[in-house]
Amino acid sequence: MEQNIKATTRKTTFGRTTTVRIGINADPGITWKLLTNAADFSRWNSTVLSIKGSIAAGEMIKLISALAPKRTFKLKIREFIPGKLLAWGDGQGLRVYTLAANSSGIHTFTMKEKIGGFLFPLYAKHIPSFDQSFEQFAADLKREAELIQNYKKQ
Repeated sequence: MEQNIKATTRKTTFGRTTTVRIGINADPGITWKLLTNAADFSRWNSTVLSIKGSIAAGEMIKLISALAPKRTFKLKIREFIPGKLLAWGDGQGLRVYTLAANSSGIHTFTMKEKIGGFLFPLYAKHIPSFDQSFEQFAADLKREAELIQNYKKQ
């Protein structure tokens, strides 16, 4: 895993927010295609075992995470701005992916998830830390997008 990738978590009484950010040296369109191709997600992303459904505005997906392989998360795509922003979630959390291009050819990928609610203090101790999983997700995405970018240059 890339040593410069560091997730941060901020905890409050009624919630927790985990964020990771990384620069990717590839066309942002490549990264966007990786993030929105449900059928291919588990091939390049070691933190996701499967996603069923379509990653598109208003759709529902079923995700199985490596952190909780016995649980299927039923998530609604809440925001979908092609090439820029993707957000999905359920009643307990919201995960937001953003891409921000810059003039150097490197774009910034950010993943942020907020979980919580009024009952959060009752179940918080049963939810594992997301830090390592977020760092791995970002490293996997960076590696795959840059690999595709380099292949296209040949």
